[in-house]
Amino acid sequence: MDLKAKLPDPGQTVLLYGTTPPRLATAPESVASAADKLAARLAGLPLDGVVVYDIQDETGRSSQPRPFPFVGTVDPREYAGFFRMPAIVYKALGRMDEAQWRAWLADSRESVDFLSIVGRPASRVPYPLALSRAIRIAAETNDFVVGGVVIAERHDEERSEAARLLAKGIEGCGYFISQAVYHAPPTQRLLADYLRDCRGAGAAPKRVILTFAPCGREKTLAFIRWLGVNVSAETERAILGAASPLAKSIEICRDNLRRILDGAYASQIPLGINVESVSINRDEIDASVELFHALREVLAGR
Repeated sequence: MDLKAKLPDPGQTVLLYGTTPPRLATAPESVASAADKLAARLAGLPLDGVVVYDIQDETGRSSQPRPFPFVGTVDPREYAGFFRMPAIVYKALGRMDEAQWRAWLADSRESVDFLSIVGRPASRVPYPLALSRAIRIAAETNDFVVGGVVIAERHDEERSEAARLLAKGIEGCGYFISQAVYHAPPTQRLLADYLRDCRGAGAAPKRVILTFAPCGREKTLAFIRWLGVNVSAETERAILGAASPLAKSIEICRDNLRRILDGAYASQIPLGINVESVSINRDEIDASVELFHALREVLAGR
């Protein structure tokens, strides 16, 4: 079954791998080489597709200094074309207005099948195109399978991420991909509330794909936390104090997935996993493949 058929099918589990394109100034032959190396790492994995991220400068989202400097990347549409499997292409709206968005969509209909639309890092800044409007426009073209982003950490009493998921689903999103999970309770609460809201609205829940990432270095952990991922001090100590930090992070991710799958909502919401590496270090990239196997075993044991 292909990814387009799997995404809306509650009887199927979706398995993805997330990657970031090479830096913008990378020579074309080096871009192709990077894609070939990643494809070789992923060969043999039972993947339904790859996720190709669109990186934006998120300095407005946090007062903390960015652990790594922002560097633009190769167009995700271009990089996705190197992989011989379905690719979910992220697109950050930035400061595009409606005309620019429509032009981008028209330019992408031949190269993009699965589109994940990303909003802005600063929610209180006015932008020329609302995220909800952008989703509706993309969905109405019928050129893309449209998805969005889910962030469990922003689900609280003041701002319901569950309500946002329900609204985005009505606007045209058929699936959601989370940011990295390093603390299970926020995701457990979000999924339970999302199922409740869907039942209240008489709507079927959309697929939620949970992202996990290995971490073996203090600087990598700092970057994950800077991105807004909930990493407790206890988790940080457990990873960095372990004899094998990467193995410990894989163990923690595996346990978090088990906890999430224990919820009653897990049989009602179509789920999936996405494994990514936020690091350029070879050992952390290799560990992402180990993490994929570990999480797949958890899913198989449901």
